[in-house]
Amino acid sequence: MSLITNVMDHSLDDGYAEAAARKKSQGGEGGMPKTLRAKLVLAAGLVLAALVVTVGAAQARVAAPVVAKERQELIDRIDSETEDADQLESTVDKLRDDVSARQRAALKSSGGSADVDLAGLLSGATAVHGPGVKLVVNDAKEASTGGDGTNPRETSDFSDTGRVRDRDMQRVVNGLWASGAEAISINGQRLTALSAIRAAGDAILVDNRPLVPPYTVLAVGDGDKLSTGFQNGADGLYLHALEEQYGIRATISTEGEVRLPAAPSVIVRTAQPKSEKTEKGTS
Repeated sequence: MSLITNVMDHSLDDGYAEAAARKKSQGGEGGMPKTLRAKLVLAAGLVLAALVVTVGAAQARVAAPVVAKERQELIDRIDSETEDADQLESTVDKLRDDVSARQRAALKSSGGSADVDLAGLLSGATAVHGPGVKLVVNDAKEASTGGDGTNPRETSDFSDTGRVRDRDMQRVVNGLWASGAEAISINGQRLTALSAIRAAGDAILVDNRPLVPPYTVLAVGDGDKLSTGFQNGADGLYLHALEEQYGIRATISTEGEVRLPAAPSVIVRTAQPKSEKTEKGTS
């Protein structure tokens, strides 16, 4: 009976039981070890990543010549359009000079005087050069957009007291005119009797063209007289006050030779009295 009982309680030899337990701890019966399975998964992931990188590199290599070709074509188009624009600008300048010469000839032949050239200079229709002054006006170093609404110079468009504004440039230009300037330009933009200095958001517009600081104002005239007259005048003192109170930067210097371009277009509108026949017809 004891032998039968021992066989029933220990159906497997102890060596078999130990081997079965070891296999179970390594991955279960009939399965592979966990460490081997993890290594296989990692290897498969690395292979997949390498495949993706290889395919991406191959596609980039294939697309690179196409992108480079499109980029070069765009550069060539830009260069071509720039050359065309330069040629058109040169043509416009030649036509403007021709028109001006014809206007002067027509005015002189119809009884005009030598004041024709002076009128063209003062109206901004012709380029001018000569002695004058150079005035550079710039925002304060700490100037930025925005504010708390408590600044004494605040408007609906500008709330930073350190920024140069349209009305500041208006006073600068008017002060130079009053001091004897014969012609003025701002950042290369020639001013005429029809010019307007306005604001659009944070930008200053001169004849609807936006300008960015620093604002370089060139004025033709007696340099010493212009400089002294402007700085001692009300507008020069106003600019000096902006420097002291708000940090706006401004420098003025006399120049032996100042060159100002002609205005892009000067459209003069004239009015004529109606004839008696026209007045009777419309009455």
